[in-house]
Amino acid sequence: MNLVENLRVHRLLAIVRGKDPAASLRTVLTLAEEGIAAIEVSLTTADALTVIKRARAELGLGALVGAGTIRSAADAAAAVEAGASYLVTPALVEGLEPYGVPVAMGALTPSEIERALALGADAIKLFPGSLGGPGYLKALRDPFPEVPFVPVGGVDAQAARDYLDLGALAVGVGSPLVGDAADGGDLDRLRARAAVFRKVAAGETP
Repeated sequence: MNLVENLRVHRLLAIVRGKDPAASLRTVLTLAEEGIAAIEVSLTTADALTVIKRARAELGLGALVGAGTIRSAADAAAAVEAGASYLVTPALVEGLEPYGVPVAMGALTPSEIERALALGADAIKLFPGSLGGPGYLKALRDPFPEVPFVPVGGVDAQAARDYLDLGALAVGVGSPLVGDAADGGDLDRLRARAAVFRKVAAGETP
């Protein structure tokens, strides 16, 4: 499945951002073991490109391991070279089409959403989602009913449920899911949080 198809099925995008490359890699692999199908490694992660490269080698070329915090075409080139299977931006970024991978492009306002779509975005990373919350997504769904939105920013388990109930394609979850695992924190606690978010994404009670 490509990124949008995967998110439509699994409804969850994990975002890994850490200071310890080895711990970040362990976090990616643990999330994959726990059934999180789409994992983004932010380029703000220490040695992010190596983490992406090693994760793709460990998990196989079919794994949906992407690169986040893509702010330029140069970032995109480096990420795709490292093996990123999709790109996630925090804002509008031009020149990503030549890299041939799906893009979830950051946008917040209606004008930004239209611009992101014109730039070829496959999905809209609604960011920062915490600014307007689920109510803002509800307001956007009326003029943009067909747009695949992925709210990101401050998405805890309750917000995730609310966004998904309001028609979000998926939710992007960073620290409420990953916690301190990418800095060397407890992986068992990461597994427990992953189980909670997987149930929420599946429409079950955690």
